[in-house]
Amino acid sequence: MNIRYLGMVCLVALVAQACTTPVMISGATSTAYAVAQERTIGNAIDDATISAHINSAFIQKDLNELFQRVDVTVQEGKVLLTGAVRKPETRVEAAKLAWKAPGVRAVINEIQVTDKSSVVDYAKDVFITAQVKSRLALAKHLRSINYTVETVNGVVYLLGITKDRAELQEVADIASRVKGVQRVVSHMRTYYMERTDR
Repeated sequence: MNIRYLGMVCLVALVAQACTTPVMISGATSTAYAVAQERTIGNAIDDATISAHINSAFIQKDLNELFQRVDVTVQEGKVLLTGAVRKPETRVEAAKLAWKAPGVRAVINEIQVTDKSSVVDYAKDVFITAQVKSRLALAKHLRSINYTVETVNGVVYLLGITKDRAELQEVADIASRVKGVQRVVSHMRTYYMERTDR
């Protein structure tokens, strides 16, 4: 069992427990996170519940690639699937399972189909993600906690909410300037777009 698999199993177990007993969640931590993201605590918990449902479905499905190779990011009910799998049908199956989770409003399937990914590639992606997050955090006028960053084979995926289109473009520009980034795919939305979409 690899380290990522073990870590994810622990995460799913913890989130699943939190979903069944929400009063056990650290109030201070949850509140701070929700306020910083301009989201309600309820929404943050709902997103965690959705993520737990999807990861549990991945574990139960007899396709090891799903849980070990696919990352699930949820924000405001929107699910972003990233990672790299070897078969196209695995990519399709991941999206199907994600849609079955209660509360899902949209599924963005950015899973790559390739057999070229390696431990070295994964390490490079982790480094790129860290660099992007660091640069966003250093930009004092940006609220970096509102953004989620995932990198797969040099492609950076952005998910989150910005105050306006200028900020949305700036976040994408910052990510594109990090060494090793091949392409930036933004699924970010402005706060105005997010409110009117409901």
